[in-house]
Amino acid sequence: MTVRLSLSQARRIALNAQGLARVRPEGPASPAAVSRIVRRLQLLQIDSVNVLSRSHYLPVLSRVGSYDPAVLDRLSTRHPRRLVEYWAHEASFIDPELFPYLRPWQRRTWMGASRMDQELRNHLEPRVLELLDSGPALTATQIQRELGHEEIRSTDGWGWNWSAVKRVLEDLFGRGEIGAAGRSPQFERLYGPVRSVLPRPALADTCVPAQDALHVLAERASGALGIGSARCIADYFRTPVRETTEAIRSLEARGIVRAVEVDGWNKPLFVSSSAVLPRRAEGRALLSPFDSMVFERGRLQSLFGFHYRIEIYTPAPKRRYGYYVLPFLLRETMAARVDLKADRSSGRLLVRASHAEPEAPADTAAELAGELLLMAVWLGLGDVVVGESGNLAAALRAAVDTAQATAGN
Repeated sequence: MTVRLSLSQARRIALNAQGLARVRPEGPASPAAVSRIVRRLQLLQIDSVNVLSRSHYLPVLSRVGSYDPAVLDRLSTRHPRRLVEYWAHEASFIDPELFPYLRPWQRRTWMGASRMDQELRNHLEPRVLELLDSGPALTATQIQRELGHEEIRSTDGWGWNWSAVKRVLEDLFGRGEIGAAGRSPQFERLYGPVRSVLPRPALADTCVPAQDALHVLAERASGALGIGSARCIADYFRTPVRETTEAIRSLEARGIVRAVEVDGWNKPLFVSSSAVLPRRAEGRALLSPFDSMVFERGRLQSLFGFHYRIEIYTPAPKRRYGYYVLPFLLRETMAARVDLKADRSSGRLLVRASHAEPEAPADTAAELAGELLLMAVWLGLGDVVVGESGNLAAALRAAVDTAQATAGN
């Protein structure tokens, strides 16, 4: 008999799985706490937009509170790395043990050298590999310079006007033949031999059959999500839905997931055997647009009734909520959304717009003000300034003024 859950129960399962159900401890989080939450999430999506903070830092802040971002940097740059960059949901920091399982499914060929002239490709690949094998990790710009920029510049107008060297590097990276040893201060990938990047060189040589790999990825994704449809589970690591559904059915037969029904969520759903249903969800958090809690927009709307889209690429006059909008989670409600910018030159966190959801709890403004002050301090900013745009602006401005006055006493 299929278990039936209320929508509230489904929310609490999902929030607990993502580390968002509990009130965070006071004070700076320890490196161990940072490591634990990263293992729980399985991945941290990377994005180059830096209007607030690099996106991979924010999910950790949302779950453990204030922490030193250098801890996360060390996990991905110091040997033996506990995080490595590879394709997952998108470009992401992942548990290195997942690398052999992701590799059969993460062929982003549209980004690589498949459309290059074959002679040029065959000429560049061995030279790139030889250069990386013989020295330190390098950016695409440095590699291009070492190999002779004019000789290898692409004039075909591919993608983002990437050079032929960059195309070859991305192809090798996607195939798992080279890895990312970190990022430069300009946030460029530092490419190196994958065996030197991974904490255990054997991981580079481990070949996992694609279907076996998919079972592992589906199990990890279902554990990180707690509850979701086959599409949600497939979306976590961007694996094909049909094949992932088959893997889920196999996991169900083994008792690793079980089918459930949820009031108002009219899709076949699965709960991980590791999922826990807490009595209450008591956390609060600002969520990055690239947070794993909001990856699958249909799931977000089904769980919380929260319609959310990133408007970074929407022309300014057509934006509804703003440029870099973060959902605000309060207990088990997506209570509001705020458009944020870190104005580092003036030392201010700017709330350019703030909107409350129709069912927002009465204490939304006060709780959001506390979260904004936490973020400002973490970013090294001295002030939070609330703009006039949005239906929450007046109440939020008053709550921020009160919270800042209290903090100053």
